[in-house]
Amino acid sequence: MIRTFRAAAIAALSIGATTAATADDLRFAHFMPAVTWQHTDLFTGWAEAVKEASGGEVDVTVFPAQTLGKAPAGYDNAKNGVADLAWTLQGYTAGRFPLTQVIELPGLFETAEVGSCALQKLYDSGALDSEYTETKPIFLHVHAPGHIHSKDKPVKSLADLKGMKIRRPTAVIGTLLEELGAEPVGMPAPTVYENLQKGVIDGYMLPWEALPAFRLGEITAHHTEFGFYSSAFIVTMNKNAYDSLSDAGKAAVDENIGMKWALAAGKGFDDSDARAYPGVAESGEIYQIPESERAEWEAAAERAKEIYLAELDGNGLPGTETYNAIVGFVSDCEAELN
Repeated sequence: MIRTFRAAAIAALSIGATTAATADDLRFAHFMPAVTWQHTDLFTGWAEAVKEASGGEVDVTVFPAQTLGKAPAGYDNAKNGVADLAWTLQGYTAGRFPLTQVIELPGLFETAEVGSCALQKLYDSGALDSEYTETKPIFLHVHAPGHIHSKDKPVKSLADLKGMKIRRPTAVIGTLLEELGAEPVGMPAPTVYENLQKGVIDGYMLPWEALPAFRLGEITAHHTEFGFYSSAFIVTMNKNAYDSLSDAGKAAVDENIGMKWALAAGKGFDDSDARAYPGVAESGEIYQIPESERAEWEAAAERAKEIYLAELDGNGLPGTETYNAIVGFVSDCEAELN
């Protein structure tokens, strides 16, 4: 199934090839393990599509598992040329992409495909141009809705969560955790296993598919089906690396920019989540918040949203305007994808 996905993506996304005498070598860095679908399908699939579209002129080598730099440095590594392309979370550099991270506020969408579609539309609208002047964005997306996972103590109520040290992916999600009563601890996903094992954190927030990807099911017994947030991601390119390409090379990259790959990423996360869920349920306990208690959780999420938007608006940024735009794009995407 995975290989079929990649082959179909390459066929659908490639343009007519042109013959090239030499190859431009590009380095594409990310922090997921080499065995994950993100590496084997999404990023390698993008690399192969660009190579095919350029007639072999552009040769992209994909480097997994932080081999070209630690996860939090991903954006700057692309900006500074440590890598030619990088995949990272915008939230790993707090405060740098405040409007982009509006997509992380709770309750906006139910699937990564819809959320990725809405985020890419937001970028394509020009609303985020001021945040991406230093690199050339290739595509933006989100992961599937994230949940709460804990090592020793199950979380079945807000009272259980109070005072627990929970890994948060971004500062926006940190505010959500604070409103839920937890103590947020920032760290990139590849370091969660070690910090959970050492007791630095009591739990973490991630989608289902991240547990097998980072072997977290080995040391995580309890899972609370939360689903109130998704993190924003970007694949972006060093400007000089792009400018150095031939016209054919630039055309090949340009044909593999934007919505088609944002949707591929979003659907990939949704499908991977569905594959991972049975294994998580088999190895641990999944708790679903009862409808009778969900309103209390939703009220905390609403407070977190209001806090973030008020902060943006207070700093002269169009926070509420951006949020309303995303709501509209989510509605458009739901209609287009259903």
